[in-house]
Amino acid sequence: MNRIVSLIASSTEIVCALGLEDQLVCRSHECDYPPSVQGLPICTAPKFPVEGSSGEIDRRVKEVLEQALGVYRVDADLLKRLRPTHIITQTQCEVCAVSLNDVQRTLRDWIAPGAEAAPTLVPLAPNSLSDVWADIQRVADAMGVFERGRSLVKALQERMAAIARKAERLSPKPRVAAVEWIDPLMAGGNWMPELIDKAAGVPLFGEAGKHSPWMTWEALVQADPDLILILPCGFDIARTRKELPTLTERPEWPSLKAVRGRQVYLLDGNQYFNRPGPRLAESLEILAEILHPGSFRFGHEGTGWVRI
Repeated sequence: MNRIVSLIASSTEIVCALGLEDQLVCRSHECDYPPSVQGLPICTAPKFPVEGSSGEIDRRVKEVLEQALGVYRVDADLLKRLRPTHIITQTQCEVCAVSLNDVQRTLRDWIAPGAEAAPTLVPLAPNSLSDVWADIQRVADAMGVFERGRSLVKALQERMAAIARKAERLSPKPRVAAVEWIDPLMAGGNWMPELIDKAAGVPLFGEAGKHSPWMTWEALVQADPDLILILPCGFDIARTRKELPTLTERPEWPSLKAVRGRQVYLLDGNQYFNRPGPRLAESLEILAEILHPGSFRFGHEGTGWVRI
């Protein structure tokens, strides 16, 4: 039987959606869904305090990276005791979650040439929606459940396609700014522009399949979007609300079209949009509800998103 260590929240959700939760033996500090995984041992931790404002966190991360150090600690002793057959990690972002480099540094003795009982490393690389589907299949293949992977990907794609087909007939299509970090400002990239497009919106910043770009306040003001989505990476709605003064105290804020029209929304980026896994389908549902409330209602208001 497989003994799986999942070091990213999205891969934990993938493993569970494939019906393999009973094969998980360890998780990262960020893996919290489904709630039943929270009883598993935790084998990672950030190397800096995660409390504080987005600006403070950004400075701490950059200080760690300037020292050519990984952002996260991996408990090698715990992993060796657990004897995993597979370790799932990622290569997409050194900051967002434990990376392949972090794991390789920790497990040098295991992956050295000739080492015995070395776990299989399963690195995921989700830069776009197609990459997410490929990653789900990659996990399924590694665990020997190929058909489950195909079925899961097909079901998720069909859910999204049904929303996209209905949305494409709707108008107007609002011009959308998705804010993925508040201080400094960062726009949503990777799969986020694709989700906005499928929900019949026009993404103003970020490019599908490419990393989330930094943006300036001046660019946001000049674009003057119809709708602003605020979904900082790793933040829930309550924590995002605490960060709002960084935006709302700007003198230009009240004059923005989205603010005047009450089209500014806080989204739970941590649970949905920042996790490239099965719940990107729910993320699309959230966007459809926000962008076209007269045509979509999935029941996510209050938990997945709120209007400010």
